[in-house]
Amino acid sequence: MPFKALRTACLIALLAVPALAQDNAVTVAGTVETIDAGSISIKSDSGAVEALRLAPNVRVTANQPATLADIKPTDFVASAAIRKEDGKLHSTELRIFPEAMRGLGEGQFPMNDPRKQTMTNATVTGTAIAEGSNHLKVKFAGGESELIVDPGVPVIRIVIVGKDAVKPGGKVRVRATKTADGMVAGSITLQ
Repeated sequence: MPFKALRTACLIALLAVPALAQDNAVTVAGTVETIDAGSISIKSDSGAVEALRLAPNVRVTANQPATLADIKPTDFVASAAIRKEDGKLHSTELRIFPEAMRGLGEGQFPMNDPRKQTMTNATVTGTAIAEGSNHLKVKFAGGESELIVDPGVPVIRIVIVGKDAVKPGGKVRVRATKTADGMVAGSITLQ
């Protein structure tokens, strides 16, 4: 195979790998029917029941209400935001990550969203909230940004809880991966 053709084939293969990984990611939301040491079944709002295996290192989190005052410099946060008429990014939601999730999805990138939102996962480097403002300065690999957190924007603290917190009848959102043997849950968020 000529070098040019080989190089083109390698480039196509490299570009296809992320697409395949994305195609294997699944989100399942609903009510827990059953859970045991190795599996969980979830009934969606439409009534369909999905059975998933639990990854050995499945992470279980819960969302707790928080406020802007809870955000401290060096916290790792995630914010969906829209660029408004003033040219600044205004958060539509803000999540404070636990230390164990620092670096998850770090960066600033456009979301696949009709409102043209931007997602920023970054470390807080400065906050003017203590002085009565609502500006957060953040830093991520490759850049820095400022986020405006307007009144009424939901602020959530993500906390890691044990698998024993998942109970039948509880609402959950599960991130899973499709495999040849079915779906494997990598993370569960209690709703």
